[in-house]
Amino acid sequence: MRPDAATDTAGQAARRPAPDARASDRRAGDAPRVQASSGAGVEYQLLRLPPNGWVPNSRVLPVIVYRRALLPDTSDPASLADAFDARFSAHGWPPQWRDTVFDFHHFHSTAHEVLAVFAGRAELILGGPGGHLLRVAAGDAVLLPAGTGHCLASRADGFQVSAGYPVGQQWDIRREALTPQEASVMETLPFPQSDPLCGDHGPLIEHWVAGGQHTDSDIPRSEP
Repeated sequence: MRPDAATDTAGQAARRPAPDARASDRRAGDAPRVQASSGAGVEYQLLRLPPNGWVPNSRVLPVIVYRRALLPDTSDPASLADAFDARFSAHGWPPQWRDTVFDFHHFHSTAHEVLAVFAGRAELILGGPGGHLLRVAAGDAVLLPAGTGHCLASRADGFQVSAGYPVGQQWDIRREALTPQEASVMETLPFPQSDPLCGDHGPLIEHWVAGGQHTDSDIPRSEP
C-alpha cells in the first residue's frame, strides 16, 4: 500500500474525501464505539467485511484494529516507529517500509499486512468503495488479511505508518477482481502463528489461528 512517489499528490487528494468516503462517514456514526480498556492489555476491535464488487475482502479472517497499542510520542515519532518495528520483527512480521497510504481503493492478494500509525491521524476506508470508515491515530495499528480493500480518505498532522508482512510474502497492488485461481491461492495464504504486537497471545491467536470462526463484528475487546 506504499505510495512510491506520489505522497504530495495523495495528500492533496486526501484533503477532500471521495464521494464514497462521505457515504461511509454517514453510516459509520452508528458503529459501536471502542471503549477504554480497564487493564494493562491491548484494546482491539474486530471488523468482518463481506465481498464488495471487485474487492474480495476475507471470508474467514477479520480485520483487527489495535487501539493505542503503543503510547505515541509526538515529539519523536521515529522512536514510536522503531518500537513498532521491533515488535513486528520479533514476532515474524518484519517491517518493509514507512510512508503514508494510497488514496485509491486497492487490496493485496499475495500478502497479509499490518500497519502501525507512528505519526498523525487519518481516516481510512476499509472494504472497498462505500466501505467502513475507520479513524486511526498515532499508537494505533491495523492488521489486514490479504484481500482487504483499503484507501486513504483524509490525513492530518503528518500521518505516517510502518508496514510489516509475514516473512517471505511480497505485497502486490490489485484494483480489479481476481481470477478464481488467484482467489483460491489468496484464501490459503499462510500467516505467522504469532500476533504482530503481542507475540504468543493477542487477538491474532484467538481470531486468526482459531480459524476466524467467531461471528462477532466491531466488538471492543481487551487482551490481558
